[in-house]
Amino acid sequence: MEFGLSAEQKQIRDEVRKFAENEIKPVASEYDREEKYPHEVVDKAAEMGLTGAAIPIEYGGAGYSTLDMMIITEELFAADPGIGLSVLSTSFGTEAIVGHGSEEQKEEFLEPVARGEAITGAAISEPHAGSDVSSISTRAEKDTAEQSSPGRDSPEANQDGDEWVINGNKMWITNGTVADYVVMLCETDPDAEGRYNGFSQIIVETDRDGFTAEKITGKLGIRASDTAELILDDVRVPEENLVGHRGAGFLQQMQFFDETRTAVAAQGVGIARGAAERALEYAEEREQFGQPIGEFQAIQHKLSDMFTKIEAARLLTYKSAWCDDTQIHGGAGYVDDFDVERLYRDAKITQIYEGTTEIQKNIIARELQGKGLV
Repeated sequence: MEFGLSAEQKQIRDEVRKFAENEIKPVASEYDREEKYPHEVVDKAAEMGLTGAAIPIEYGGAGYSTLDMMIITEELFAADPGIGLSVLSTSFGTEAIVGHGSEEQKEEFLEPVARGEAITGAAISEPHAGSDVSSISTRAEKDTAEQSSPGRDSPEANQDGDEWVINGNKMWITNGTVADYVVMLCETDPDAEGRYNGFSQIIVETDRDGFTAEKITGKLGIRASDTAELILDDVRVPEENLVGHRGAGFLQQMQFFDETRTAVAAQGVGIARGAAERALEYAEEREQFGQPIGEFQAIQHKLSDMFTKIEAARLLTYKSAWCDDTQIHGGAGYVDDFDVERLYRDAKITQIYEGTTEIQKNIIARELQGKGLV
């Protein structure tokens, strides 16, 4: 099995790492401390094509693969999670448009994001509905209006007078106060049969009358990233802003999560790598008892554990779609009625022969020293 990156992927990694070192790290503390959105950094990232990295080439994006995006995500988050998220989430929500939107929607809403001229968001969670997506209550109802939608004066804003009227409250929305439009999950068919059949995704431009966004501050982390509460009071959008088929929103949303959960894993790998690299640097500089603390075995073991776990997490992230091999036995795995009990006992030897676990840690530490890392 080939685990190496292609020449193109190595180039992507190196270029993004250089960008992160030069443009993100020097200002990361400032944006975190002041809890402000890094517009300047995002603009520079747009010039590199990072704000539309996953958008297909035909709509102005870079068309990067999922693995390419994992590489980019790790590099940005290793520098700073808050700014890294701000850069990558500029296209948050466009996944639904790419997968289910009309050709007109793709041209209108994807291309500005790819050019760095617009920011999007995905409006899902509500004050009472987080993990239980099907319990959202933001309602979108059809209405026939005689005039064009307030706040939008283009002739296409209200074809045939058909509009969606949206009321509700969205919470913890990334890019809520900086987005130009959001893809919003709404209840459109409350009487539909089946728990998951009454929802639809609708594109909502944030400059429409009745749309209010309030920035959430005092977050524990990712403070540079914008998070907001959205309030929708009779917000009118045209019928053609519906993404895909009416009533298919929940299934579209689950597909969206399938894609973005891998990205979250890459974020975790990036954060861990950033912390481990800083720990290595500190262990090399900090001296106690006449030598760098990185020369003490206890510190070496900690560093070895860090990099081992990061490498494992990275490989798991790259293989995140491969999860069919999971077995869950519970208490039955404690008795010899099942093979898994024997395998558990047999596995112990792998921690002993070919060098004990402790010896393996010493080897890793020695390799790190050889590279000048400790």
